[in-house]
Amino acid sequence: MFRTVIAGAAVAGALTFGAAGIAGASTPAGGSTGTSSTALCAKLPAIQAKVQKVEAKVSTWVPKAEAREAKAKAAGHTKRADAIANRLTRVQNRETKVNARLAKAQAACSASGTSSN
Repeated sequence: MFRTVIAGAAVAGALTFGAAGIAGASTPAGGSTGTSSTALCAKLPAIQAKVQKVEAKVSTWVPKAEAREAKAKAAGHTKRADAIANRLTRVQNRETKVNARLAKAQAACSASGTSSN
């Protein structure tokens, strides 16, 4: 009996919060596109600075990781070398995605800035 009450409460809570989440997610989609782009444009210099800071760390990390990979291969540790290579690939792919998103944001901010002047 106790399990049934707990299960019923859990289902009711999930349905309640699920419906509120759906309603909350669909509500602001229509009217706030202009304010979010202006907010993004205002934050763009700070975002660029963060990206540059992380890229500097990545550029120092990559050669060290490549050296560890080569050392592991030379020692016959192929699993470790493969893991390092996979990590390098993930980091480089993530860096590419971040740079693409940053370029897209810069293009959007420059396009909105020139059209309003």
